[in-house]
Amino acid sequence: MTAGDGYRYLLNSVVTGDGDRDSASALTRYYSESGTPPGAWTGAGLVGLSGGVTAGTAVTEEQLRRLMGFGQDPNTGEQLGRPYRTFATAAERVARRVEKISDALTEEERATQTALIESEEATKPTGAPVAGFDLTFSVPKSVSTLWAVADGGTQALIAQAHHAAIQDVIDLFEHDVAMTRIGAKGPRGAVAQVEVQGVIAAAYDHYDSRASDPQLHTHVVVANRVQAVHDGKWRTLDSRAIHAAVTGLSEHYNAVLSDHLTRVLGVGWEARERGAGRSTAWEISGVPQELMDNFSSRTRDIEQVKD
Repeated sequence: MTAGDGYRYLLNSVVTGDGDRDSASALTRYYSESGTPPGAWTGAGLVGLSGGVTAGTAVTEEQLRRLMGFGQDPNTGEQLGRPYRTFATAAERVARRVEKISDALTEEERATQTALIESEEATKPTGAPVAGFDLTFSVPKSVSTLWAVADGGTQALIAQAHHAAIQDVIDLFEHDVAMTRIGAKGPRGAVAQVEVQGVIAAAYDHYDSRASDPQLHTHVVVANRVQAVHDGKWRTLDSRAIHAAVTGLSEHYNAVLSDHLTRVLGVGWEARERGAGRSTAWEISGVPQELMDNFSSRTRDIEQVKD
């Protein structure tokens, strides 16, 4: 998630329950209208902040702006490590190169060279600093279906199991995946991968999909700022390790979620085929596939377009 467009995506969508927020409106209005609760801080890296942010407390918009928008302590505004890098836009790159064109060229030659430069720069991506990573934990469809039709007490137990599974994955993520890099002479500007104190993240619970189908899921937005164990300095996460671990973290979440749900509700699980080219899904035994399909309008729409 970039500090520019990614941060706006975070404000406009994630914090408002996959909605479409008017940037001039207060977030509290969306909390009351949509029923989506504000985000909550999580992660062992919170202990390194000087502002006293603690796990479980609500995330304010100003805190989010400081951390995800500028890489600062969410409470004090103190810079955590180096400020985000700035990257030249395509227009700025073109202007720099055009200035170097020889004055000896004719107007026609100069125009030709300028057009060539503009064409070349248009094909190059413009860099953007990474502000964080959105790890989305979504329960299997049978769990969302059961949660949607259950009584309040059962819903609360399902939500508790979901949150417990997320915490299990965050613990694994902090122990085995979250690292930073130090040094300046190795590949991609690093010579060693070192351990960090933990991550700083904001977790947002959502209850339905963008198609308004029941879909219990949580966005855990991990800030790209971590504190190295060996020297206490703030640096960025090693993104390569995160991307390599995504599938494993997802499967770990599904596995521990099934354990938690079986422990609190006594449900069983069964394998269900999902068609050619798709992996087998493990769903709660006894939840009708027809009801699950009725609660999957977005999947049906995608399948129709694909077909």
